[in-house]
Amino acid sequence: MSRRVRAELRLERLSAGTWVGAVLLGLFLIVALLGPLLMKRAPTAHDLDHLLEGPSAAHLLGTDESGSDLLTQICFGARLLLGLASAVVSICLLLGVVIGTLAGYFGGWLDEIIMRVIDVLLAFPGILLNIAIAALVPRAGMGVLIFALAVNGWVGYARVTRAQVLRVREMEYVLAARALGVGSWQVMWRHIVPNILSPILVQATFGAAGVVLVEASLSFLGLGPPIPYTWGALLSQGTTYYWRARHLLLVPGVAIGLLVLGCNLLGDGLRDYLDPKSGGK
Repeated sequence: MSRRVRAELRLERLSAGTWVGAVLLGLFLIVALLGPLLMKRAPTAHDLDHLLEGPSAAHLLGTDESGSDLLTQICFGARLLLGLASAVVSICLLLGVVIGTLAGYFGGWLDEIIMRVIDVLLAFPGILLNIAIAALVPRAGMGVLIFALAVNGWVGYARVTRAQVLRVREMEYVLAARALGVGSWQVMWRHIVPNILSPILVQATFGAAGVVLVEASLSFLGLGPPIPYTWGALLSQGTTYYWRARHLLLVPGVAIGLLVLGCNLLGDGLRDYLDPKSGGK
């Protein structure tokens, strides 16, 4: 069987939900990367003659309380959200993989200390910790928000990584490498980590959905970055003018819902596809 045929058969095993999730995330990437380049207005440009207007030919998604074009704000907000999610997921993934690999491979007192720290962070509600950190800074910027989300965001990656390392470190090719005198660091980063990336990738998709929800929550509460066109800030503005301009609430709300749905559907699909027991391989 040719490589092309095998690839096509593997793609056929992807569920419909996986394709829906991939399409939703693809649309988000297009909006985030190309949307701001195509917009003719700045996200903070005011049009005092068209305040709180509904969708029209001039403003496809309507305007806000300052007359700013909502479609433009959604596009620029998507770019900010993409940068934030990419930064947080990258930091959490790196920390989680390193910490989880060390705990799972060496075990002993190091594993015990790391797991107790993880237990403490899991015992404390994550969103409350994020709110507490963001509230300590009068005007939290993107850097503070990234730090707040990364403080406990690495825990999920570390747990997944540790569980996989505990399984893989007893496999024959790892034992053979250790018997040949290969150092621990080379065994971990050349033989173990490359073979446990599948569940970590799945964890990253769910982690991205969590970042979207937490950022929207913090911005909704006024604890996010002082940028009026983040999706959470737009959602907060929409609650004020719900009876007069419902599009201000519906547009960012639907955008957040579809993005989170896309991340979760893709994560579920990848989990089933990459799990050998499900027939995905």
